[in-house]
Amino acid sequence: MDPNLLVGFSTSDDAAVYRLTDEIALVTTADYITPPVDDPVVFGQVAAANALSDVYAMGAKPITCLNLVGFPSDKLGPEILRGIIEGALQKITEAGAVLAGGHSTEDEEPKFGLSVVGTVHPQKYWSNAGAKVGDVLVLTKPIGSGVLFNANRKGWVSAAAMEECLSIITTLNKTAAEVLAGFEVHAATDITGFGLAGHSLEMARGSGVTIRIELNAVPVMRESLQMYKRGMTTGVNLANWAQVDKYLRMESTLPEWHREIVIDPQTSGGLMASIPAEQGEAAVAALREAGVTAATLIGRVEQKGAAQLIVV
Repeated sequence: MDPNLLVGFSTSDDAAVYRLTDEIALVTTADYITPPVDDPVVFGQVAAANALSDVYAMGAKPITCLNLVGFPSDKLGPEILRGIIEGALQKITEAGAVLAGGHSTEDEEPKFGLSVVGTVHPQKYWSNAGAKVGDVLVLTKPIGSGVLFNANRKGWVSAAAMEECLSIITTLNKTAAEVLAGFEVHAATDITGFGLAGHSLEMARGSGVTIRIELNAVPVMRESLQMYKRGMTTGVNLANWAQVDKYLRMESTLPEWHREIVIDPQTSGGLMASIPAEQGEAAVAALREAGVTAATLIGRVEQKGAAQLIVV
């Protein structure tokens, strides 16, 4: 393998890292989603924030972006596509990156995302494979967007809860990453489609440790638990459970509907960082002071045991 490929696909990381010089490494990723909302501008914002997050999860700075578009031009007008790109451009600009082009194909359902290139010092990137025993886990955004989007299609979610959800997932992880860079980050990832449990398991397996999640400490989006209590789910909950089941010990006495939140698939979720225990409270305080108000300590890293993921 090329020794300059510092991070590839072996650890299920959020992006690849390739060393160019002793001072610069490229971070590359690509991600696209289907529309979680009808508003094309908001769709573009969500999709862009989601793709940019993979670069922030590596401790890197996004530089250039390419649009990735699947679009049914025979069903939807060009103004819809313009709205999607407008929303994405807003977030790309906010990130300090540039939109450099892209590629589009005909598709029966709209799909949109970005290919993103960022930079990082080759000795300062983050991976999901470096968590150390004794670390604590910081989560920067609440979870629950997956069930809220599904429930919203049935009209179950209040306008206020949906507005709050969209505000959360259109928020870049830029500030969170910049603040965390001031601490000793041993491992990091962002919480997306595999849910909190799935991405925690990836970190545990990559690091050779056990991760313990305190379920009552995990911040959740307004009304998301109520949606699970009413019987709502998502199309990937079962698959997410299957991914973690044989590695998981569920010690929580909370009802089953409450436990579903740990595998709820996120779009543009928060960062989860593994940092030394003595820095945990200071990191949370710094994040909140910078406006990352949901930042919370949600668990810790333990010696590898029979179960690599424990939820209590």
